[in-house]
Amino acid sequence: MKQTENISGYHAHVYFDAETVKQARSLCQRAADTFAVEMGRVHEKPVGPHPMWSCQLAATPDQFAQLLPWLALNRDGLVVFAHPETGDAIADHRDHGIWLGTGLDLDLSIFG
Repeated sequence: MKQTENISGYHAHVYFDAETVKQARSLCQRAADTFAVEMGRVHEKPVGPHPMWSCQLAATPDQFAQLLPWLALNRDGLVVFAHPETGDAIADHRDHGIWLGTGLDLDLSIFG
């Protein structure tokens, strides 16, 4: 059984497109303000393994316990992909991901 003490934090990636960029920016800013999580850049292109435009929210395990339910209730149709940070990037993205909304295919080839 895997131990949760191996989790150093979480990332939540909010996905959006040209029509929903303002909505996503607002959601991410509200999350950052409400939970003191780190808001990354708003990428208006696919970055890394992410198949759509996205913005990353980085959270501690304690912050994530509050952030995830809030995102579930406030995402207003946006897709959110969240995963733990354990030091094993491919497993974190492939095996341990949490989807809010319809899951999408990630490009895991970047993890070698």
